[in-house]
Amino acid sequence: MEIKLNDKKLDVSLDNENSLGEVLAGLEQWLTNAGHRISELNIDGSTVSASMIEDIFNKEIKDIKTLEIRTNVIAELTAASILNLFEDIKEYESLTFEQKSTFYNTWKETPTARYISTEMKDLYTFCFNTFSLGEMNPDTLRSITEEIQREVNTPVSEFKNIEPLLNEICERLIRLPLDIQTGRDAVAAQTIQIFAAVSEKIIRIFRQLDSQGYLSVVKPEDENEKPLATLITGFGNILEELLEAYEKNDSVLVGDLTEYEASPKLKKLYAAILKNIQITAELHDKQGAK
Repeated sequence: MEIKLNDKKLDVSLDNENSLGEVLAGLEQWLTNAGHRISELNIDGSTVSASMIEDIFNKEIKDIKTLEIRTNVIAELTAASILNLFEDIKEYESLTFEQKSTFYNTWKETPTARYISTEMKDLYTFCFNTFSLGEMNPDTLRSITEEIQREVNTPVSEFKNIEPLLNEICERLIRLPLDIQTGRDAVAAQTIQIFAAVSEKIIRIFRQLDSQGYLSVVKPEDENEKPLATLITGFGNILEELLEAYEKNDSVLVGDLTEYEASPKLKKLYAAILKNIQITAELHDKQGAK
């Protein structure tokens, strides 16, 4: 079976796969990791419709001569969905009170809403709070959407721009146990909120950088230096532990986690991603010069 991706023949060996479903499962994971999503399938010149998907999965590859796959770049789909959301917010603002009460029921069935609900669950929650519950002001939703748009369109710049905020929150994390012990609950709560927001933003941008090709699998120069995927996982675990300790008001554990784990690991993660961006850019420059 010959496989073509966006009109280009793929050089792949199908040793263990017998059915089309097995082939597509492997290809879909590979494409997702590369920032792509399957948009169209053709088998021996015939387009596969949505209703045919389940049936063709069991089709044996020995009975297929050519599989043609077309993809969309996830970053482009995200950018388009964000532009559509801006128009949706504008439309919502122009409605009467009565019209606003039914807007969400129609909006949630649109391609934009379905894409956001799958790919940007946090943003979808904000949309729900605005369009359905009316708890969030449309201007706030627009501001959040603009931030996510920057993360998609200019992820490197957006990542570099958060360094001052990151340094500030790391300093506040070190002071967090004292704030808790001295009854500065409002300050402590704000620190946790900002820390969580900065952490989530770094992870969001990391995903964009990875899917858009700004990162590469670079072996650390130091043998003791951990790869990015390991740093991300480890930091995620620390984030969960810290939030749980804070909710339990365990100031001793919070102090240990913020000073010796959360603050230094957040800085280390940020520095590692930034270094990978720079190394990857240099590799691309060298390849382009050849």
